[in-house]
Amino acid sequence: MLSDDLDRHISLHHALGFKFRTQSLLLRNFAAYAEARGDRVISAERILAWAVEAPSPQQRRNRLLEVRRFAIAMHAEDGRHEIPAADALGRGLFTRRIPYIYSQDDIRRLMAAAAALSPAGTIRPLTFTTLFGLLAATGMRISEALALRLADITDDGLIIDKTKFKKSRLLPLHPSTRRSLEAYLAVRLRVATESDALLIGSTGEAVAYPTVIAIFLRLMRSIGLRGSSGRGGLRVHDLRHTFAVRSLEECPRNAAAVSRHIVALSTYLGHAHVTDTYWYLQASPALMTHIAEAGEALQRGEA
Repeated sequence: MLSDDLDRHISLHHALGFKFRTQSLLLRNFAAYAEARGDRVISAERILAWAVEAPSPQQRRNRLLEVRRFAIAMHAEDGRHEIPAADALGRGLFTRRIPYIYSQDDIRRLMAAAAALSPAGTIRPLTFTTLFGLLAATGMRISEALALRLADITDDGLIIDKTKFKKSRLLPLHPSTRRSLEAYLAVRLRVATESDALLIGSTGEAVAYPTVIAIFLRLMRSIGLRGSSGRGGLRVHDLRHTFAVRSLEECPRNAAAVSRHIVALSTYLGHAHVTDTYWYLQASPALMTHIAEAGEALQRGEA
């Protein structure tokens, strides 16, 4: 059975230290699709039929390449598994997706929509309000936020010990963020649950990543910041980009201060290299104004 082969494939990646979360979801989707049509081995034709059902060219290519890697691994064990050509759906050129920089009003509207989630009177609305607020106020990765445990909250900030690069760090919190987190904790600690996760749903279980994404998309559509299902748009991850840009906007306007700020920002965001932080920076009206002023000062010999 393909699903049995897939279980071994996923277990191997977990054993090697990979989270393999998004890949697992895609591969399980493909396996269910193929098995529903009677397939016991991987068929190149079936991969392509499944891949082209994705709503965009990029997603179709991602589907193809992910299952192709699975097919390569399975073909090494059993030659009946077929491997489609990597360019079967065309050659994809990588283009950076331009991040959306949220305004303060955007974030307020998102959090207000989260606060109105049902069922009313449960911790669920407060959990999602707190989650989106934390992402906006700290720039942490969503995986880091969902991995937080009650013991990770200290007087000095949040301990982030489940990071993308296996690095632990301490995240100091702004007093307003601290107050909001303490208000959430006052409710969270009254919930009867065996889970030690910080962010829990109305059942008392830790909030799952797919649930967060589904709710985020629904809320963004409800406030008019995303189009209909199947169309691209704003992402949760853009909150991290927004944090990086807004923090740089507040930096003093001189080269030495900016250099120090970028190093501190890189550490705060948990990047392995300071060059990774540049990826998160996006031109904004305020930053472009700062750059123009710096250029004019340089021309006048003042820099």
